[in-house]
Amino acid sequence: MNTAFWIARRFSFARKRFRVINVISAISLGGIIVGVSTLLIVMSVLNGFQKLAFDMFTTVEGEVQLVAAHSGGTIAVTDSLLASIASVEGVAAAEPFAEGEAIMSGNRKSELVMIRGVSPAAHDYLMRRTGTMQPYFSDGTISAGELLAGRMQLAPFGKVSIFSPELIGAGLDLLSDPYMLAALEIPESKVSSTFTLQKIFDDRYVLASNAFARKVLLMGENRYSGIDIRAEKGVSGASLLNRLDRWLAEKPFRKTWRMRSLENKYRDIFAVMELEKWASFCVLMLVVLVAGLSLTGSLAMTAIDKQRELFYLRCLGLEKPQFMGIFLIQGGMTGIAGTLAGSLIAWVTCRLQEGFGLVKLPSRSAFIIDAYPVSMKTGDFIAVGLTAIALTLLVSIYPARKAAAVATSHSLASKTN
Repeated sequence: MNTAFWIARRFSFARKRFRVINVISAISLGGIIVGVSTLLIVMSVLNGFQKLAFDMFTTVEGEVQLVAAHSGGTIAVTDSLLASIASVEGVAAAEPFAEGEAIMSGNRKSELVMIRGVSPAAHDYLMRRTGTMQPYFSDGTISAGELLAGRMQLAPFGKVSIFSPELIGAGLDLLSDPYMLAALEIPESKVSSTFTLQKIFDDRYVLASNAFARKVLLMGENRYSGIDIRAEKGVSGASLLNRLDRWLAEKPFRKTWRMRSLENKYRDIFAVMELEKWASFCVLMLVVLVAGLSLTGSLAMTAIDKQRELFYLRCLGLEKPQFMGIFLIQGGMTGIAGTLAGSLIAWVTCRLQEGFGLVKLPSRSAFIIDAYPVSMKTGDFIAVGLTAIALTLLVSIYPARKAAAVATSHSLASKTN
């Protein structure tokens, strides 16, 4: 193997009789560098948008949530339960929330919305994350998503009625007893503000205090939809979820409650983002494949150019497997060099984008950020690097076999002519 490596290195850098071989080799190397760097930059940008979406969700919700095992159920929240969750390593905060569907009516328009009640501490956290000094809502008011407020044409401090769809069924049941209809109370409120966080929230959500949301959703005393659990800085959501799963396994309510990650709650959204990322991987890897195919031509022409040298090596005792190894190593060296150079270019480019935001978004007013976000992942660099090297080795098999055939089949006269 050392002999094959030494010969492959000599063949790669030695002068060729046909200069076009050097040109084709340079093109194939450049194609691998461009393909790998472009692919890694695109994947890092898609990671950045995915991380941005996750961060937008965590302005309102925790990375992990404790909820009822069956969908739509509620849990009883006590101070001792919150203290027990907060004692788990890696937990920064644990706050109850009330969330559910409601009908909001105002300005002669009605829509089915999601009302989400948050605790005072969660409200303060939201204000810090969004950099606002004014509260989004008070005890008796609500904050509506900007898109929702625009569709319903809600005026500042305009009155709205918001109630649970269950009241409709209850009202129909009470038609037989009209005197009981007066007992049905439809909560009224005012829109104190609008917010812009994430399209899902902006399009459908209404934020309010826990007390008001629980009143709208007809929840009993100390009943909530779940508990938002936020991770400490430097603790990943997956790591926190594992610790909380172990904590829950030791509790008597482990069969009726469950832990849910933010990715699991919005799995459709994150699945689409992940699919888009790996679809880009498959498409842009074609650039590397095309560069690899040009490498095939370069290695084949090198075998023709080095016929005499191959014959001398045969005379020295090299067999067909050694000849194949020479050209496989030569192709692998090109793939490794191109992959390392492309990875370095991608890393430097992403670092510059992170630090200085060199490439701006086309329409800054349509986004909450000015420049393309990037987030580099070690797994992406490993996946791209291994795939690129594997492709270069794969396309080197054919010229390696041809080179071995040339070295072992020609006569001495044709080799030394």
